[in-house]
Parts: sequence; C-alpha cells; structure tokens
Amino acid sequence: MKNKNNPLESAIQGDINAFQTLFITFQDQLKSYLYRLLASRADAEDIAHDTFIKAFDKLKTFQGKSSLKTWVFQIATNLAYNALKKRKRWTEDVSAQAKELVMTTPSLAGEIEQIARTSNYGQYDIKEHIDTCFTCISKNLAIENQIVLMLKDVYDFSIKEIMLIVDRSEGVVKYMLQKARKTMTDIFDRRCALVNKNGVCHQCSELNGWFNPKQNQQSALMKIQMVKDRTEKKKSELFKMRTELIKAIQPLKSDGHELQDILMRCNRIAMGE
Repeated sequence: MKNKNNPLESAIQGDINAFQTLFITFQDQLKSYLYRLLASRADAEDIAHDTFIKAFDKLKTFQGKSSLKTWVFQIATNLAYNALKKRKRWTEDVSAQAKELVMTTPSLAGEIEQIARTSNYGQYDIKEHIDTCFTCISKNLAIENQIVLMLKDVYDFSIKEIMLIVDRSEGVVKYMLQKARKTMTDIFDRRCALVNKNGVCHQCSELNGWFNPKQNQQSALMKIQMVKDRTEKKKSELFKMRTELIKAIQPLKSDGHELQDILMRCNRIAMGE
C-alpha cells in the first residue's frame, strides 16, 4: 500500500503525482541550470522534461546515497552533457560576433526592438545581461569544467555532491573547478570593460544606451558593487562578486528574460548553432 505520508516512498511505488510534488521543489533551479549550460530555453525545457520521465522510470534504483535533488541533477547533467558534446565550444568574442550579426541583419534587430518595446518581459537590466554574459563565457570551458563551475559557484552544490553528479574523484572535481575559475577570471579580465578599463567588451553599456537612452549609463553601472570595487579587489574577488550577483537572478523568469533570450539566440546563431 502506498504511504501517503511519505511522498518519496509513494513515488518509488509508482505514484507519479507524488514524484511531481517532490520534483517541483527544485524544478525551477534545474531548468535554470540547464539553461545556463545549453543557452537555449527550448533545449532546457526539453531536457528538464526528459529528466523527469527518466528519473521517474529509474526511481526504484534510487538508493538514498544522496538527496533526491542531487540524484535528479545527475540524470539531467548526463542528458545535457550528451547534447553539448555534439556542439562546438563558444569563443570568448561571442558578444562581438553577435553584435556584428545584429548590425548586419535588420530583421533580427527589428525583432529585438519589438520585444524590448512591447513585451512584459522585455526590460533591459545590466545585472541580467551580466548573467547572460556569464553563461556565454562559461561556454568557452570544457563541458565538464562548465558543469562543475555552475554546480559549485552558482547552485551551491557541495564538492561531495558534485563528485556524485559527474562521477569524478574529489581531486579531479577540485582541479576542474580551479581551472574553470581561472579561465573565466582571465577572460573577464581581458575582455570585460566593467572590471578592467582596458577590456574590449562594452556590450552592457552599449545595450543600456540602446534600450534606456535616457538613463545615465554610469549611474546604472555604479549600482553594481563589482563595478564600484573593481580598482580595489583582486581578479578572483571580482569573479566571486560576479557569481554572487548571478545567484540572485532566475534567467527564465526575470523581468527581462524574453529580451535576454533573444540576445542569447543571437549568440547561438553567431556560433553556428
């Protein structure tokens, strides 16, 4: 007989509604994670759905060695990895290539302007674009390094949980994390004008000027602690501040998620996806 007081036991015994009750507690976070790995809302939705089905089908094999959330993230990560290994890794100048694409494609520029003008979720916010940028730069990393970085620095999984998710030893996970952080920090330092006055990428300011022509760009930027402290903090500290900013954003439900999503689509097109 199904135990109505224990949703996990009921789910293991075949109650899909009980499993849905459990799954929904981390569903938004899972979709957000998949979106940041895949840079596509449709792909994130598809893999989240496939994860639900596969996890429910395999639930009798769940031995409780981790939380259910960690176990489900392991399934989702494997599905995402299989999708990502078929694609090329992005280049660090993706935003510049996307900008050129938009400038030479009037229909695409018009679509972006239409969303910004009419969508309830088309607001431009610099913090949200910093989040989008983080996703794009993370796609320069080797896939496993990208996964480990997202799990630890954005979604706060422990090293032990990540070891289970990616099926790697503690030493390997720590090495991948260290390497991913260094690569990301170095790219931001040489490209991002927010943290280095010699950075070549000014897209956050340029987009702010496009969508908020009456807003003072410097005033908007100085509301971000990372920008205020850029001359006083070490590169690694600025990277940590960036991740703290990103943790507070739900990329699929923010006030500007439709605008950021089409900007992400431009990046995917520029990278040949």
